[in-house]
Amino acid sequence: MPVNPQPLSIDFGLEPADNERLANLCGQFDEHLRQLEQRLGVEINNRGNQFRVIGDAAPAQAASAILKELYAATQHERIRRETVHLSVQQSALAATLGMQDDADTADRIIIDTKEGRIRGRGPNQRRYLQNIAGHDLNFGIGPAGTGKTYLAVASAVAALNRDQVQRLVLVRPAVEAGERLGFLPGDLAQKVDPYLRPIYDALYEMLGFERVSRLLERGVIEVAPLAFMRGRTLNEAFIILDEAQNTTIDQMKMFLTRIGFASRTVVTGDITQVDLPRPQKSGLRDAVDLLRGMDGVSFTFFTAADVVRHPLVQRIVTAYEQRGPAEDPKR
Repeated sequence: MPVNPQPLSIDFGLEPADNERLANLCGQFDEHLRQLEQRLGVEINNRGNQFRVIGDAAPAQAASAILKELYAATQHERIRRETVHLSVQQSALAATLGMQDDADTADRIIIDTKEGRIRGRGPNQRRYLQNIAGHDLNFGIGPAGTGKTYLAVASAVAALNRDQVQRLVLVRPAVEAGERLGFLPGDLAQKVDPYLRPIYDALYEMLGFERVSRLLERGVIEVAPLAFMRGRTLNEAFIILDEAQNTTIDQMKMFLTRIGFASRTVVTGDITQVDLPRPQKSGLRDAVDLLRGMDGVSFTFFTAADVVRHPLVQRIVTAYEQRGPAEDPKR
């Protein structure tokens, strides 16, 4: 009869011993430790800064590494359930791809914001940040929840803080499933605001509401619908086009030809969620076919494994990917 392997027990201490940081790590009523236990199938015990993790070899080692990484993070940020989830997600990605996920990797990009530090979780997010730092035009393509827009906005804020650009231009096509701008109340800016809310939310988190408001008033940050880009040349700017799958081919060409000197551009989207009228081809899909391999242009493709939202989102994205394109009800 096969013999079940004995569980591994890993003992370690977290230095320096600091009660406030330990409370931050463990969470209220040790909720962060219980979250790790549930996600990784291990047992975690501690007395002060001395920890013991018990479980199968791989999960126990992963849990130990996550606890050490999170404790290091307590020096400069508040640990939340989302932080724990992202750390587990990163560990799972590294294990799945057979990659060593060393927190001291020399090429890792870390972005400091008002709420703490932002860094790539997993190989694709780190590659995405590196591509943005090293190319004038970058495409981030993949399903919802993979951090495409959030990391692009973080990179833009970092470039503005370092005076690498003079302004941020955040653009989104005002096309959504089943709705038209004319049906919404208010002037054009008010009509467009709901479509740009995810970008506003990211800016508020990274810069704070008051600073974002001041930068918007001064025109340092400009948030605009895609239609406003025609006829302009954007120099010394960090430009983000979000939800680019809803651009037409002509709109994508118009947008890409707005890029001026000393500017950096990021285009994000999910080519599986196109809301354009059929049979119109997405400008994002066309750009992938046309520009892939061109010097100065980078492409980062995300998958369901990169989803960093609720674990259920990852399973939902995987289910849709496995099923393939839905049948057109008009056929």
